[in-house]
Amino acid sequence: MKLNTLKYKYGSRGHKEKVAGRGFGSGSKRGFKGNKGQGQRATVNVRIGFEGGQTPLYRRVAKIGFNNHEFKNNYNVITLRQIETLGNELVNRKILEDARIIKKNKLPIKIIGSEIKLSKQYVFDVEKVTDGVKATIEKAGGKINIISNNMPKKVSKNK
Repeated sequence: MKLNTLKYKYGSRGHKEKVAGRGFGSGSKRGFKGNKGQGQRATVNVRIGFEGGQTPLYRRVAKIGFNNHEFKNNYNVITLRQIETLGNELVNRKILEDARIIKKNKLPIKIIGSEIKLSKQYVFDVEKVTDGVKATIEKAGGKINIISNNMPKKVSKNK
């Protein structure tokens, strides 16, 4: 036993926990909230980053970096496994819309997933196909017709 390891047993010294805002004997006549101001009220709703009306730090500091979100290419991504379950030998936008495989009608269609062995000779009318899928379809005797994308090009707002 050493003097620096001695500790009081919990509760032996008679110290009570502070109960804020219950009279003068509770330890603070202001309930540990300071003097006056918005923070003393019962409903303090100050959003994160609010600095009392001063322009907050997140607006004073300049934005840095580059965001590629505007220039991203979006596709309706469809797998060969989904096409196998569909059962049609012809695969185009109309058939995929009727089967409700396409989520966003305005986006071009991209076929992915080359790990499956095709049972039929499919004919695809789509905008984009991965190299692995192209090899898989041609190996099964299918045909791919790449149709031109009639979507308008995205234009940067900064120009």
